[in-house]
Amino acid sequence: MMRRFFAVALLFGGLLAAPAQTTLRIAAAADLGPVLPPILASFETQTGIHAEATYQASAMLTTEILNGAPFDVFLSADLSYPQKLIDAAAADAKDLGPAASPVIYAKGTLVLWARHNTAVPAPSLDLLRSPALQRLAIANPDRAPYGRAAVAALQSLKLYDALKPKIVTAENISQTAQFADTGNADAGLISLTSAMTAKLSADGAYWTVPANLYPPIEQGAVIVSKTTQRQSALRFLQYLLSPAVQAELKKSGLTPAR
Repeated sequence: MMRRFFAVALLFGGLLAAPAQTTLRIAAAADLGPVLPPILASFETQTGIHAEATYQASAMLTTEILNGAPFDVFLSADLSYPQKLIDAAAADAKDLGPAASPVIYAKGTLVLWARHNTAVPAPSLDLLRSPALQRLAIANPDRAPYGRAAVAALQSLKLYDALKPKIVTAENISQTAQFADTGNADAGLISLTSAMTAKLSADGAYWTVPANLYPPIEQGAVIVSKTTQRQSALRFLQYLLSPAVQAELKKSGLTPAR
C-alpha cells in the first residue's frame, strides 16, 4: 500500500511540475557586450523567458549560424550579415517587417578613444595626424562592421595610407577597446557603447568621429530559421524595439531605430 502511495504521488507530482525552462540563445555583435545584459535581465523579469547572449564579431556569428550553431536570434552590428542569412534561407524577420530584410534595431556610432596621460594628444582629428601616434587599434574590417567604418573614416580623411603601418587589428570591437585601454595601442577607433562603459570613461576620453566620414552603422536583427522557440524569439525582438528599451539603448551609446 505504501509503495503504491509513493508511486501515485510521484506521478501526480510529475504532472504538476512546470516544464523545464529552455534558454533563448542570442548571437550578439561584440558592441552589444556592455549594453545587452541588463536588457536580458529585465526581459526575463517581465516575460519569464531566460535569454543568454554570445558576443563575437558579426561575421564570425554569421558563419556559425550557417554551420548550424543553435542560436535563436541574431543581433548584428550591420545589415549585410543578417541579410546573408536571409538570402541563404537561414533566417528572416517576417513577423517584424519585410521578410526579405533584417529589422533595424539601432544605429552605431564610431569614436576615437585614448587613455588619459598618454604621449598622444587628446582624442581629436589632431591625434590621428600626430607623429606621436604609433599604434592605432581598429576591429578587423573583414569581420567587424565597426572595423569597416574605421577604414572608411580614415580613407575619407585621406589618412589611411599614412596610418596603415600603424594599425593594430583586433578580432572585434570589444577587443579593439581592450587594446587601447591596456596600452597595446595608443588609441582606438571603437564603438560609442564601449567608450561609455564605466571603465573606459574613467580611463580615458573619446572624440565622436563625424558621421559623414563613414557609411551608417545600421544594426540589424533576424530570427534564425531553425529555432524551436520562434514565439519567444519574436517576443524578445518586439521587446528590443519597444520605446522603453530603445531609450535604454540610447543611454548606452546606440541611436534608437525608431
